[in-house]
Amino acid sequence: MNDWPDIIADEETLEDVLSRPDPALVTDLAAVPGDILVLGAAGKMGPTLCRQAKRADPARRVIAVARWSEEGLRARMESWGIECIAADLTDRAALAGLPDAPNVVFMAARKFGSSGNEPLTWAMNVLLPAMVAERYAASRIVFFSTGNVLPLVPVSSGGADEATAPAPVGDYAASCLGRERVFQHAAATRGTPCFGIRLNYAIDLRYGVLHDIASKVLAGTPVPLAMGHANVVWQGDANAWTLRALARASPDCPILNVTGPETVSVRWVARDFARRFGRDVAFAGEEAPDALLSNAARAFAEFGYPSVPLARMLDWVAGWVAQGGRSLGRATKFEVRDGRF
Repeated sequence: MNDWPDIIADEETLEDVLSRPDPALVTDLAAVPGDILVLGAAGKMGPTLCRQAKRADPARRVIAVARWSEEGLRARMESWGIECIAADLTDRAALAGLPDAPNVVFMAARKFGSSGNEPLTWAMNVLLPAMVAERYAASRIVFFSTGNVLPLVPVSSGGADEATAPAPVGDYAASCLGRERVFQHAAATRGTPCFGIRLNYAIDLRYGVLHDIASKVLAGTPVPLAMGHANVVWQGDANAWTLRALARASPDCPILNVTGPETVSVRWVARDFARRFGRDVAFAGEEAPDALLSNAARAFAEFGYPSVPLARMLDWVAGWVAQGGRSLGRATKFEVRDGRF
């Protein structure tokens, strides 16, 4: 059993908790020897994924590639023993110059700002994956996708599973489906072992659906109910399952929904935070009968249940927001129903 703290009071503790490896991760990584190359490693999830991999196997070379626009991030990751390389992945020469690696985690993507700059979104989400699939044709590749490629489903349905036909709405979701198809094509034509992670929504205390709701409640801002239900999963669990997927990559290119088991009511969560903060809560709109929901039963069968349950995430997020903990300033826009990000 994990010895989780009751509260997380600072970012050092948060990043420690987010990057703790468990025995299952250590075991699965042992089945895929060699360097791990993480492309697009400076986003919301990349730093702690890299650290988690390094902590699971300290002798292994973990290489993080990004443009490193966030001040201090590269130095912090290097202090964790991670090798950091600066590169623009869309530059073919830069991509060709990266080191070979038998294990690749592809995290580079574009979501916010897609509306108004659709060509760049498609270049990042489809063209770049095609370039990476060609460059690392001999590697195992685990790549991120999103539950946005799936249709809205009735709240009572239990979520869309992997047998549900994709029905993306908007350029972001459509281009993410394109990313899936590119890696499926690489697997089918080159035999590249691939594995896709259809994620929604990862929870860090500095961002995520729970952080968005808690921040609105504390500020007295109405909580939108247009997308009245959501799935959430602790980011540390999502990262661990992503790394464990390296051992399951195959030319069949399986794609798995990755999220938590609950259909979470936005209204219920907002009221829970309001009780904790001693505040009233206001709402905007009403819940629709459908929502963006994924059924992750196959992921639970493969990896087990998340180690951090919803109740603990609520405790941590409430404490973090109430004490004025830092926000990454990146709203999830979970309430969006028309695919415009």
